[in-house]
Amino acid sequence: MKSRSRIRKTVLIVLGIITAAVAAFVLAGPPVIKAMGIHPEYSGQRYLLPEGKALIIATNHDELGDSGRKTGVFGSELTAPYYEFQGGRMHVDVASIEGGEIPFDPASFNYFIRSDYDERYLEDPVLQNKVENSLPIGDIDFTGYDIIFLAGGWGAAYDLGFSEELGQKISEAYAAGAVVGGVCHGPLGLLNATDENGTPLVKGRRVTAVTDKQVEELNITMTPQHPENELRAAGAHFHSSTAFRDFFASHVEIDGRIVTGQNQNDGPEVANLMMNAAGGSRR
Repeated sequence: MKSRSRIRKTVLIVLGIITAAVAAFVLAGPPVIKAMGIHPEYSGQRYLLPEGKALIIATNHDELGDSGRKTGVFGSELTAPYYEFQGGRMHVDVASIEGGEIPFDPASFNYFIRSDYDERYLEDPVLQNKVENSLPIGDIDFTGYDIIFLAGGWGAAYDLGFSEELGQKISEAYAAGAVVGGVCHGPLGLLNATDENGTPLVKGRRVTAVTDKQVEELNITMTPQHPENELRAAGAHFHSSTAFRDFFASHVEIDGRIVTGQNQNDGPEVANLMMNAAGGSRR
């Protein structure tokens, strides 16, 4: 009897330790990952652009090749700029190449890596409606916006860089004085844009986006376009930072009215630097 009692007591102690360890991991996981570089809290300067208008453009593509793996826009690459622009008193519209529902990469809302902006989105029916019923770019006059922001995610590798219509509309917006840019795979949407002289918009410009190193590290090589490779081929001066895994890296480039960020970590900073470039004031 004493032996059974000891065994039962030992089992309960072990179960208690395991439960405590799991609880500690769940609670400590997100802060630890944030400290490693994923979605760090933005502490930079914020800006106001009263009565300004921003347009966020994302992908309609939801699958990685024929792998069956779901993808889309990476959550914070849409949610972070949206709420930063909104905080800067801007009116924000959400669009996609075809219009309609914008798919989110399911990994982006994983408990351990989702951002505070993502948490806010999950409780925001207004933005949810804008995402589910995004405006088709063909119906939009881009020249009516102060800022054009291109959200990334692996899905963008299938449509943003191939859309001649998107390139034409960005060209028109840039000629009208808009600030353009984006993060991650979003800058692929600049490939078909030109400046007032008909020169490719990114040629000779400092830009950043997802690195070839990150593509290889995550083994997502089946996408038809890789940002670093495509932007370099278009004549851009590509710059980036690195980390033990580039998913944890952060880097922003500003070249006049073109502002780009390397990763999902850079959305808040890029959004605020765009507002500054558009004439915003400090807040």
